[in-house]
Amino acid sequence: MPVIHLTTIINAPAQRVFNLSRSIDLHKESMAHTNECAIAGKTNGLIEQGEWVTWEARHLLKKRYLTVAITHMQLYSLFIDEMQKGDFKMMRHEHYFDQKAEETIMTDVFNFKSPYGVIGNIVDTFFLKYYMKQLLVKRNATIKEYAETEGWKSVLPTPLDT
Repeated sequence: MPVIHLTTIINAPAQRVFNLSRSIDLHKESMAHTNECAIAGKTNGLIEQGEWVTWEARHLLKKRYLTVAITHMQLYSLFIDEMQKGDFKMMRHEHYFDQKAEETIMTDVFNFKSPYGVIGNIVDTFFLKYYMKQLLVKRNATIKEYAETEGWKSVLPTPLDT
């Protein structure tokens, strides 16, 4: 099963980065190139533990649907989203946030598995792992940009952050 580990250092408080990371609105912004939109469940604002969202997006020449739920949350340090329905056989995304002085170290651990047995494993290894990593890198760059500028004010409700 492929596992993607990403670490992003962000010059902003962990609370801000955590909240931006669970913002449905910012997620849509970061994935605009795939026409990703939330079509069911929590469709805007900050997603909470126990809530779910269904995403519609165009990936690999096809419109795709993915329903994920927040299955675990520790405010400002960790949340986990897991696929409830979608094209993967399994998908789990762990988001970690560690405040170090003026920086937040944001770590993603993204596990997934495609269906179709051996063929799915080959696709995962030689193509899909790279594709998914690039999506996460783009998403993290958007989070970093919003967190380190005044952009967060257009996405997060105040007074969540100062």
